[in-house]
Amino acid sequence: MTYLLGLTGSIGMGKSTTSAMFRAAGVPVHDADQAVHDLYAGAAVPQIEAAFPGTTTNGVVDRARLSAAVLGRPEALTKLEAIIHPLVRAKEQAFLVEARRSGATVAVLDIPLLLETGAEGRYDAVVVVTAPAEVQRKRVLGRPGMTEEKFAAILARQMPDAEKRRRAHFLVDTSHGLMAAERQVRSILNAVAGRFGRSQRAG
Repeated sequence: MTYLLGLTGSIGMGKSTTSAMFRAAGVPVHDADQAVHDLYAGAAVPQIEAAFPGTTTNGVVDRARLSAAVLGRPEALTKLEAIIHPLVRAKEQAFLVEARRSGATVAVLDIPLLLETGAEGRYDAVVVVTAPAEVQRKRVLGRPGMTEEKFAAILARQMPDAEKRRRAHFLVDTSHGLMAAERQVRSILNAVAGRFGRSQRAG
């Protein structure tokens, strides 16, 4: 049995850093963003070029052009998601097969829009990475190329942090430094180990 943790959090909350902490603890991690990155240089390219002509160059999706093609256009975003989501799901399934084959007791699936897409039912528990709004804002606007408009558009697509926290089984607050976040990750793994042990004994 492999206990599946769905890891999510809004932009600027520290999800990638938290994901790396699980990986450093020896937990296999599937990164949905990396899966998309790989698809943008591979299997998804012909479909995206057909749907959004001019958004690929030399067999690779030009993310800036694609972003411009879908930003503020819900119907275009829906079309893109219809292409990408099934391909990402197939990669996720391949990851799960390998995690179970290897005997991993815990696996993490790092999925930015996990709650927004209603996918939480596929996992045993949901971990939400969070931070105060002012910390989030400072982090995001400090990124190269980020603008108030882009930030607002991204937030509009994401479930409010308060709602994500309400739906979480576990929280990791990244606003208190790396050591504090690492302690929270270890606490989650210890809690999962306890649950897993009880379910194994019960079985």
